[in-house]
Amino acid sequence: MKWLFLSKNNQDEYIARLAKGYQTEPTPLETWRYEDTVNPIVLRGIMKHKIIRRCWEDGRKFRYMDTGYFGNQPGPLNPHGWKLYHRIVENNLQHGDIVERPSDRWEKLGIKLRPRQSGKKILIAAPDEKPCVFYGIELETWITDVVEKLKRLTRRPIEIRQRDPNRQKRVNNSFESALDDVHAVITFNSIAATESIIHGVPAFVLCECNAARSVANTDLSRIEDPVFPDNDLRQAWVNHLAYGQFHNRELEDGTARRILEGL
Repeated sequence: MKWLFLSKNNQDEYIARLAKGYQTEPTPLETWRYEDTVNPIVLRGIMKHKIIRRCWEDGRKFRYMDTGYFGNQPGPLNPHGWKLYHRIVENNLQHGDIVERPSDRWEKLGIKLRPRQSGKKILIAAPDEKPCVFYGIELETWITDVVEKLKRLTRRPIEIRQRDPNRQKRVNNSFESALDDVHAVITFNSIAATESIIHGVPAFVLCECNAARSVANTDLSRIEDPVFPDNDLRQAWVNHLAYGQFHNRELEDGTARRILEGL
């Protein structure tokens, strides 16, 4: 069955790239009606939450597109930290259980798994507005609750980092730079947890839907003795995620389509 690629105002460049890889055109979101078709859909961005939830309720197949897990941060292959990679997930917002994959796509990124780090402080990476809206969270309440729980469990200093809405400022002040002297990261979002574990810092994830859940902690009572995955598990995990995200050119040239469709 033909996929429909929903594009807000028909101006979503990443949806357009993926549609091109499928040799079709995007469908303007504003003129599309959920009830008029039964085709599976591709949509980008968590603010399409009403459509996503309706698909879950109806069992309608969809693919969700959003920022990739790695490769968008400044590095040898992406010195400016441009948004080059995009995750595409089947019927969910994040990739879940690890699927065994080759290491080739991970190795092409030129990123190294760093050994386990040690530090003194706990870093809380607070979610931004969009996931708060999707999951019905009030940000200040979430932060207060997490801090209160931690204070009952540890005497370690606690630092709170909130995501800057300006992408260029985030690039200039990368999350990696905040990981020095960090004992553990507490987060809601997948990308913060992913970066933490790649850079050798244990992560605690407080959202059921998190791409790092299979290699992270979920119980804050273990804050003083967090689990950290061994190298084999971490490698399997990054291999898995690398097969779920695609470079801009791979959206267009059919690479994403071939992998997604198992061709």
